Amino acid sequence: MRQSVLRRAALATLLLLIMPAAQAAEVVAAVAANFAAAMARIEPDFEQASGHQLTVVLGSSGKFLQQIRQGAPFDVLLSADAERPALLEQSGLGVPGSRFTYAIGRLVLWSPQPDAFTDGKAYLKAGAFRHLVIANPVVAPYGAAAQRTLEQLGLWASLQDRIVRAEDIGQGYAMAGSGAAEAAFVAYSAVLAGRKPGSQWLVPHHLYPPLDQDAILITRARDNPAALALLDYLKMPAAREVIASLGYDLPAHRPEKSAP
Repeated sequence: MRQSVLRRAALATLLLLIMPAAQAAEVVAAVAANFAAAMARIEPDFEQASGHQLTVVLGSSGKFLQQIRQGAPFDVLLSADAERPALLEQSGLGVPGSRFTYAIGRLVLWSPQPDAFTDGKAYLKAGAFRHLVIANPVVAPYGAAAQRTLEQLGLWASLQDRIVRAEDIGQGYAMAGSGAAEAAFVAYSAVLAGRKPGSQWLVPHHLYPPLDQDAILITRARDNPAALALLDYLKMPAAREVIASLGYDLPAHRPEKSAP
């Protein structure tokens, strides 16, 4: 009788040990480069809270869209815009109703030189610089926002010979930080996370379209518990606190979006 009780206890202990492993899953997230610092903080907390494994791939939203269309094994897209997740939903590559805004980005003009400028608009109009970095507007929403800002200021055409296009917003920040360019349009989150001395000008909202950053569940992962858990986690107070601390605005509420 005693041995039977011990066997049942041992079996119960074994089940407790193997159940989390059986339930654990992996999610591969394609994440816009501007969200790198936030994701670095969210990743370990999500893994600890959920028991799932998260693999983060950083890059430009436009390239991720192309790769997903070509069958890249991503489970979730955290885009730097709302347009590309909507396109995935419309084409059947994204799960209908899973799309929502997880952050609203801010564009900033930044220079590693502390005395470079206080008034970014005046600095740009004076043009006393050799190189100005922006992310590639074709594939990077922050690059498109930078282009729109320069167009609004009437400077896009006149600065063409000094504009350097980076692969994505992360590369743009690195280029300016290394001295390859005097200034760059980057994500405000990168400046806050980098904590480097320098000059910064938060671009007024009216100079560029809102940088609503949407997440979506890729259709191939519709039954992946880790992917579902990650999207849920991004809506939770712990994740929202991290996102807000890095300079992003947050929507008042986060309902899932319907396909247009």
